[in-house]
Amino acid sequence: MFGFKKKKPIDIYRYNKQTEVPAVKSSICTGEKTAGFLEVNTGKYRDIMLVESDADIEVFKSACGVDEVKEIY
Repeated sequence: MFGFKKKKPIDIYRYNKQTEVPAVKSSICTGEKTAGFLEVNTGKYRDIMLVESDADIEVFKSACGVDEVKEIY
């Protein structure tokens, strides 16, 4: 019998706490929201997940281990 190893899931919520902050980006035109990380020095934003409700923001905050996320537009 073959012994296949399970792949470890990619940790998409890993971020550098010295240079990045968790953020929710809202589109001014469409109102679409995404959760991700904002690099403080460059202002570059990295999308992680689509936010469809406030519950999604709570899931993102708990996965990152934070109480608040920065709101950007």
